[in-house]
Amino acid sequence: MSLGLGLNRPLVLETPVETGDGAGGLAVTWVGLGTLWAAVKARTGRAVTRGGGEAARLALEIVVRGAPEGAPDRPRPGQRFREGTRLYRIVAVAERDAAGRTLSCTAIEERPA
Repeated sequence: MSLGLGLNRPLVLETPVETGDGAGGLAVTWVGLGTLWAAVKARTGRAVTRGGGEAARLALEIVVRGAPEGAPDRPRPGQRFREGTRLYRIVAVAERDAAGRTLSCTAIEERPA
């Protein structure tokens, strides 16, 4: 069944894992959960100042096939997508239709300007 959405970009879904750093703090590593085929659409963009330099912050809509709540391949806020060296931080996830066939993920990408 084709949904006609152009899910033509393979994105790796990653989740953060916190471990002790040996000095009383936490270190975050990212673990891949699998590859999801997606359609990525730019929504808005703006320049931000980070650490004395400028960066571009882009809001994106990333559409993926639906998965039930609690499924390991269902994206959730706090996770991210990786596409090569590009990272898309997931801030919200919503079902796009009543049947839950597809999910719309709002994500943020930051990169040097």
